[in-house]
This record gives sequence, structure tokens and C-alpha cells, in this order.
Amino acid sequence: MASQTQGIQQLLAAEKKAAEKVNEARKRKARRLKQAKEEALAEIERLRKEREQQFLEYEEKHMDSKDDVTRKVNQETQVKLEQMEKEVNQRKAQVIEDLLKKVVTEVRPQLHKNLRL
Repeated sequence: MASQTQGIQQLLAAEKKAAEKVNEARKRKARRLKQAKEEALAEIERLRKEREQQFLEYEEKHMDSKDDVTRKVNQETQVKLEQMEKEVNQRKAQVIEDLLKKVVTEVRPQLHKNLRL
């Protein structure tokens, strides 16, 4: 009987030791995952800064051409506006005359058919 209790005690001790090793392995795994996550975040931040720097360099390099395009578009817009203003001034009198002619001479006022006197 004593050897059976001693065997049970050994099994319980071995089970306890195995459970401790499993817990330690889980803790190590959790630490490694946390460390990997931190390293990944650091790498992401480093890449983000690198890309942002590349973008700023690209933007600085091409900013002059952007300003030139903006200036050119503004000049073209101003020219078109001046042309439109010129055309409006040229045709203004004729349009007013045509409108007055249509309203004054061609409109025949008459009573509505539903009006009862």
C-alpha cells in the first residue's frame, strides 16, 4: 500500500510539475507575442515615417509644377471670362430689344375663358 501511495504522490507531483511547465510556456508565449506586436508596431511606425518623408520630398519636388498649372488655369479662366464679358456687352442691346419686342408687340392680352362677368 505504501508503494501505491508513494506512486500516487509521484504522479501528483509530476502532474503539478507538468502544469507549472505548461503555465510557464504559456507565459513565455504571451511575452513573445507581446514583444512581436511591439516590434511590428515599431516597424510600422518606421515605415510610415519613411513613406511620409518620401511623400514630402516628392511633393516638394513637384510643387513648382503644381503652382505653374494653377497659374496657367487661372490665366485661361480670366481670358475666358473677359471674352464672355465682351460677348455679353456686344449682344446686350439686341437681346433687350428682342425681349421688349416679343413682350410688347406679340403678346395679346385676353381674358381667361373661365372668367365670368
